[in-house]
Amino acid sequence: MRLEFIPYGQQTIDDDDISSVIEVLRSPWLTTGPMVEAFEADFATYVGASHAVAVSNGTAALHLSMLAAGLGPGDEVIVPAITFVASANAARYVGADVKFADVDPETFLIDVESVRSLITPRTKAIVPVDYGGMPCDYSALQSLADEHGLVIIEDACHAPGAEYQGRRVGSISSMTAFSFHPVKHITTGEGGMVTTESAELATRLRTFRSHGITSDFRKREAAGTWEFDQVDLGYNYRIADINCALGRSQLEKQPTWVAKRREIAAGYTEVLRDVEGLAVQHEPEGRLSAWHLYPVRITGPEAAEVRREVYTRMRADSIGVNVHYRPVYLNTYYRQLGYSEGLCPVAESVYAGLLSLPMWPGLDGASQERVVDSLRQALADLRPV
Repeated sequence: MRLEFIPYGQQTIDDDDISSVIEVLRSPWLTTGPMVEAFEADFATYVGASHAVAVSNGTAALHLSMLAAGLGPGDEVIVPAITFVASANAARYVGADVKFADVDPETFLIDVESVRSLITPRTKAIVPVDYGGMPCDYSALQSLADEHGLVIIEDACHAPGAEYQGRRVGSISSMTAFSFHPVKHITTGEGGMVTTESAELATRLRTFRSHGITSDFRKREAAGTWEFDQVDLGYNYRIADINCALGRSQLEKQPTWVAKRREIAAGYTEVLRDVEGLAVQHEPEGRLSAWHLYPVRITGPEAAEVRREVYTRMRADSIGVNVHYRPVYLNTYYRQLGYSEGLCPVAESVYAGLLSLPMWPGLDGASQERVVDSLRQALADLRPV
């Protein structure tokens, strides 16, 4: 009999979430209404930021951050090699060139010295990615950014609830992008957010979010006017009140869910850290991961071949392991721009053995035990002592 499938991640929706959405569906405002501002205020409070701007998805959050920072053709943006493609694509949307930094072999995060080696007079921004929910080394990165006059646009799509030296992610960098896709910590169906301490950047983000127009329909209604002005070339990256109602309800449960993710991660680490031929993601002192993913790295000779077989066997055991991610520059689009193998040797070595284990708050102890047993058995079969 086939066992119940364990996904690598999924949303959790309860009756409170459903009621919140229904309440908006019965209201006069389905979009550009009061729920958007309410969600922004709640999220800003949660991460400790002065401003939060809700948008249609995490990619839009990254794109708008690039626009708000004034990046464009001729500029260079440094992005880690191991991340989802959107981190790099957003720079390409504004016409900037992407420089790929290598990663640390233990944390899988952007390597500060690699960033340093890539900086040129054309470099304008660094996009550190809190891969798996683990915060990057922001003291070192900010020092480097200050030295060279660069802006940090943090990709925290994996990391709401993460902390760096006692500060919550979202309150650290010039701008921080979040995602609310269903496999993330909280979901709005699709959605994203940018947080910032700058009122000026927040205004630019809101303007670019809605066609470059300085006011929305609700504000014009309240002012009793039909007039508006488009001051820049913007986009339709608005998010609906329906989505924001779900987001507000989900956000109330976020502290409990992050605590559960940390409990699950601690359980994985306890039983896997001494497994021969396997490395778990290192959590440096002073950092608290939000554990969107629980990535492990198969090490040693033929790691890629072993990883493929382990993946196949665990999938056959109805366990939804996944791989996050192939170095971005090895995708066809970036190869066509001239990138090729060998650019970031550590990232390529890490990728060869990467495997994401199931991680979401609803993962129970029995399911986690199945995951661990399947992984250990596959490794033992493939690499007998």
